[in-house]
Amino acid sequence: MSLTGLDILIPVLVVLVLLILFAGIKTVPQGFNYTVERFGRYTRTLSPGLNMIVPFIDRVGARMNMMEQVLDVPTQEVITRDNATVAVDGVAFYQVLEAPQAAYQVSGLENAILNLTMTNIRSVMGSMDLDELLSNRDVINERLLRIVDEAASPWGIKMTRVEIKDINPPANLVDSMARQMMAERNKRAQILEAEGLKQAQVLEAEGRKEAAFRDAEARERLAEAEARATQAVSEAIARGDMQAINYFVAQKYTEALAAIGSATNNKVVLMPFEASSLIGSLGGIGAIAREVFGEGETRAPARPTSPARPPQTGPAGG
Repeated sequence: MSLTGLDILIPVLVVLVLLILFAGIKTVPQGFNYTVERFGRYTRTLSPGLNMIVPFIDRVGARMNMMEQVLDVPTQEVITRDNATVAVDGVAFYQVLEAPQAAYQVSGLENAILNLTMTNIRSVMGSMDLDELLSNRDVINERLLRIVDEAASPWGIKMTRVEIKDINPPANLVDSMARQMMAERNKRAQILEAEGLKQAQVLEAEGRKEAAFRDAEARERLAEAEARATQAVSEAIARGDMQAINYFVAQKYTEALAAIGSATNNKVVLMPFEASSLIGSLGGIGAIAREVFGEGETRAPARPTSPARPPQTGPAGG
């Protein structure tokens, strides 16, 4: 059986149609966008999934990654405002939002972002002193993110984070900073010690003040008690009570002897010639005390003591 031209043409047409269909079917993976160019001009963007284009007329241009990407910023030297040289490196995160702009507005997107970030790192950190640079890293990151994101927005990308990783001053500068920190800590320690000493002195003065106040209060109460006792004796004398008079005289006599005996600057101690005079006085004091407190019955009056004779002087050890 011989094949005619139609028998050969039909399979050829079927194969050709299948090839055209396969050429026009494009599958875009998740997280990517493809641009479509017709005769070299951008026409539309293919989203993730199954898409159709016109074979041999349209073609896929740029395959853009729409996921967030990270870009390492290499180490570079930065001169601060106070002429200190530091080595700085960082990291940048960005995400493509508009595939056509990222594909056709800039050539070499990653290289452009990298150079833009490095340039702004030098600009931002060069306008700060070294101490401010080391203590305000969050401020630096925030300024870098704002500036770089504003500059890269025409490219259809969004800068999500710009972080400074390491700031390394020279070794001699690190030593100077360590000595400065030690001096500052010693200064704070001395200030705290002085404050503690001042507080202790204030508390000690307040304690002396409180003690003096209490001593004065005690002396005032003692004086009031002495005044009341003197008044009571005066009233007893006015009534003619001889026992109260004897008690008062004996008390003063005993206090005078105690003061003479306890004096440290006396070489000679005065003692009564008859010790029975002092004993008799003490007996009279005891009788009056019992009568005052109501202990026991009324007893016979004590035997009158012989009058005290003039004291004689003698050596303390005699």
